[in-house]
Amino acid sequence: MRAGTFIKTSALKTRLRVTQPVDCLNLLKPHRILGVRVDATSYAEATERVLAWAGRGDSRYVCCAAVNNIMEARRSPDYRVVMDQADLVTSDGMPLVWMLRGLGARSATRVYGPDLMRLLLKAAGHAGIPVGFYGGTDALLVHLAALVQYRFPGLQVAYAEAPPFRTPTPEEDRRTTQAIRDAGVRILFVGLGSPKQDRWMHAHKDRVPAVMLGVGAAFDFLAGAKPQAPPWMQSSGLEWVFRVATEPRRLWRRYLTQNPKFVFLALAQLLRTRTT
Repeated sequence: MRAGTFIKTSALKTRLRVTQPVDCLNLLKPHRILGVRVDATSYAEATERVLAWAGRGDSRYVCCAAVNNIMEARRSPDYRVVMDQADLVTSDGMPLVWMLRGLGARSATRVYGPDLMRLLLKAAGHAGIPVGFYGGTDALLVHLAALVQYRFPGLQVAYAEAPPFRTPTPEEDRRTTQAIRDAGVRILFVGLGSPKQDRWMHAHKDRVPAVMLGVGAAFDFLAGAKPQAPPWMQSSGLEWVFRVATEPRRLWRRYLTQNPKFVFLALAQLLRTRTT
């Protein structure tokens, strides 16, 4: 299969189980880390929101924010708009969880993209909600689709596309959008890496009738193509060390330049908060 082509199942005749109307869900109190919005939520709450939106056929998008997202949004005003206009911004990394707690959200927990994806795949299988994947490579998607359908009985993978590494042409993008609509996808996992995936979701809001979730390297992790940091490194905020060690050429600049800047600026924000 060529890169940029897509696979999908036959036409779906699924009756979706409509979950609790999203209007009945509690409103999230907004928090800002270095001026960038991050929501203090949990796996249970995030899952409930996504299922409610998907059950209604809403077009929404969810950003899973780590330090890199915050620093990129601080540098780029247009990307800050992308983050601010998301329907949900989860604290994907432990440094953001610690910041949220320092800013008064004492019950803030980590909502990590790959783990949220696993929970949603399981829930979608139970609820009969068709899902789709956008990102990765053809070989990865074929393996991932087979694996998750085996792991999560009842799950319907209605669509999967490996886009070209270049920017798609307007005609290619139009075909992609139409194919997602035709497949009946209600939850679309987007694995393009940040900030690219977040910009893509923002551009396709109200064009794709699905809840879009930017999940970064989750496709690789779930398919076993890349190793994940052990739990103790994840919970102690040291996952970045593992990521740099496994992909030094691609990630060293991001972590070794952005992380120290974030720590300095975050401490300054906490000090200002406590003196006002």
